[in-house]
Amino acid sequence: MSSEPESLGFVRSSAEVNEEIRALMLRAGGHLKAEDRGEYQRLVEEWAAAVRAETFVEAA
Repeated sequence: MSSEPESLGFVRSSAEVNEEIRALMLRAGGHLKAEDRGEYQRLVEEWAAAVRAETFVEAA
């Protein structure tokens, strides 16, 4: 499996994912409920992957 961003299926930018994280935190009033933690974790992982992909593209 290639480690290039295109082959890993990254679609959204880190900025887009960050906006979704901010919206989630705003809706939650800054304190996540148990049912929101899974979504938050997924978003943070997606954000980190997007940052890595963007860094990879910039370095290429």
